[in-house]
Amino acid sequence: MLTRLALLAVALVVLVAPPFACGDTKPNVIVFLADDLGYADVQCYGGKIATPHIDRLAAQGMRFTDAHSTSSVCTPTRYGLLTGRYNWRSKLQRGVLGGISPRLIEPGRMTVASLLQAQGYRTACVGKWHLGMDWAIKPGAEVSELNIEPRAQVFNVDYGQPIANGPNRVGFDYFFGISASLDMVPYTFIENDRVTSLPTEDRDFLMMHGREQGGKTRKGPTAPDFDAADVLAALTRKSCEFIDRCADGARADKPFFLYVPFASPHTPILPTPPWQGKSGINPYADFVMETDAAVGEILAALDRHQLSDRTLVIFTSDNGCSPQAKFEELAAHEHFPSGPLRGHKADLFEGGLRVPFVVRWPQHVAAGTESEQIVCQTDIMATLAEILDQPLPDDAGEDSISFLPALQGAAGKRDHLVSHSINGSFAIRRGAWKLLLCPDSGGWSEPRPGTKPAADLPPLQLYHLADDLGEQHNLQDRQPARVGELTERLERLVADGRSTPGERQPNNGPVDIRAGLPKAKASASPGPR
Repeated sequence: MLTRLALLAVALVVLVAPPFACGDTKPNVIVFLADDLGYADVQCYGGKIATPHIDRLAAQGMRFTDAHSTSSVCTPTRYGLLTGRYNWRSKLQRGVLGGISPRLIEPGRMTVASLLQAQGYRTACVGKWHLGMDWAIKPGAEVSELNIEPRAQVFNVDYGQPIANGPNRVGFDYFFGISASLDMVPYTFIENDRVTSLPTEDRDFLMMHGREQGGKTRKGPTAPDFDAADVLAALTRKSCEFIDRCADGARADKPFFLYVPFASPHTPILPTPPWQGKSGINPYADFVMETDAAVGEILAALDRHQLSDRTLVIFTSDNGCSPQAKFEELAAHEHFPSGPLRGHKADLFEGGLRVPFVVRWPQHVAAGTESEQIVCQTDIMATLAEILDQPLPDDAGEDSISFLPALQGAAGKRDHLVSHSINGSFAIRRGAWKLLLCPDSGGWSEPRPGTKPAADLPPLQLYHLADDLGEQHNLQDRQPARVGELTERLERLVADGRSTPGERQPNNGPVDIRAGLPKAKASASPGPR
């Protein structure tokens, strides 16, 4: 049920924000993707950490309270956001890629970048890629394809050779950034298809500023001039430079798309000196504040070129907060990264998957509004396609559902959602009902998969989120028909290769929706048909 305030917001959108028309100027598009930023790490979502720039975006646009990544970890979320396709339809069925893994996005697959590029956009990715690229492998050597490479492989790459099949091959005119998470090798910047400095040293970095006993990142190839603490500033500077280069064209109806997947506040948690101690909480909170300031600098570049009014900005995060943030230290200051949600990064619970999602689009999205509509990051593709009046082909955006109606104050189109955890466990949501096909978290929080506490639990979990947002009351034994209906729907979505209307499409890997069930029960039907 909509609250009175929400109804007023809907009315304001209808009155203040006219729908986009085909004859209008195409908007510039910026998508910010924070790394391991929890749902309530942003102050406008209830957190204690100051995030004035993200909060300003929300005050000037729409804040979604039921937005989700497709997965609770890095690589699969990025695949889903850029392709408009559930990550588990790819060949990566669990875990994440490493820094020297080969490309994951299939050849010829449309991405948000290639969609916009075909519409005349100048496109750039500045930040953490983490979707694989084809490095030049030394003769007789090998690298892991679908997981993080072991130490023995990190020097198996000829880093002086061009990189094939990176961001430039999936729709980005320009790329600057790092290959994967900032705790993965190689530690060097990449510009388009080459490293900017050869990683000739063998180094690592502290996982958290000032914590000598807190562990270090994976050791490996590092450029002599590379410092992990400098990465956020470099990504911010390069993002602003791209806007500077595009500004004249953007004013002349040559729009741009800038995708900014930050490497922060993911480990290594290394706020720079001006931000150290700034939060009064701990280094993670300082790093969140510095990331927010980076958003502010990039938005200021838009303001400087008078482009803010013609730019659609989306801010979100790839998954929930990681325990590396030191939850107990944050809690001592009454800050809880997941807010009222259960779990965190890697989990199938809401704390791993529900993320901040803010959209600012002046003159089209009314300021200061809020939406309870279910949205998924896969939906960015279909939303932009609808704005540009470009129907998606059957083999693109198979799980992308436009949230443009929600931006304009109408009812949204998405009524279901499929989620995935680090170990390949599945959940399906329809309306307020959420079914987890595992007895445990599917990730890192308790009960952890494979533990004795998990073994003593029912094999399935069913929650009614409208009444139980914290996922505390498992109703699977009281709702067998609901369990059966949701299971059957998930099986159909997998078999069809899509969750949107269109021709059936093949999945790129074997999909086992019961991967998270106890092995002894995996062959049994989890519910009535």
